[in-house]
Amino acid sequence: MEIFPRERAVLAPGAVHVPDWLGVDEQRMLVRACREWATGRMRAARMPNGATMSARTVCLGWHWYPYRYSRTLDDQDGSPVTPFPGWLGEIGRRAVAEVYGHEDYEPDVALVNFYDDSARMGLHQDRDEQSLEPVVSLSLGDSCVFRLGNTENRNRPWTDVELRSGDLLVFGGESRLAYHGVLRILPGTREQDIGLPRGRLNITMRVSGMD
Repeated sequence: MEIFPRERAVLAPGAVHVPDWLGVDEQRMLVRACREWATGRMRAARMPNGATMSARTVCLGWHWYPYRYSRTLDDQDGSPVTPFPGWLGEIGRRAVAEVYGHEDYEPDVALVNFYDDSARMGLHQDRDEQSLEPVVSLSLGDSCVFRLGNTENRNRPWTDVELRSGDLLVFGGESRLAYHGVLRILPGTREQDIGLPRGRLNITMRVSGMD
């Protein structure tokens, strides 16, 4: 338990970290939903160079595969993507209101990533969407070391931050196209039982800008 509460922090212009934003009950609900969405559909995406991502992903609303979106699981069995639920969009609007003070946010796509103890995510930009509305990121389970970089390249300057279960991160505005990634998972660091025995779940919501 923290002696002093962790404080909200601006990591870069437009990028805000809000610790402990999700309560335990809401985290449990999200873990249950992730488990339902992932059943038979979670996969490790294969990159154009043949490498396989170490994090496993399931998509809602639009199916992402490097580096494009589709309404069907084109790199799997071709079935329709799981719909994006309206209640998840409400959480996204609440998050944007928390950070920017307005609720004008209509996400229609979410990527749910599962990281086991050894998984990571290299520095990349979320630029496959046609909209530059903010990205809303929710963390569940074990903590991770997250790196938020600059918008020009993968070099410095960057900021590293520990994201824990229940934390909110929103990046938009000047930081919408910032390079970012997960350097490592910190196994066994979750503090409450939220129904995720091991690993980390990350839900990122975006506005696709596509019809």
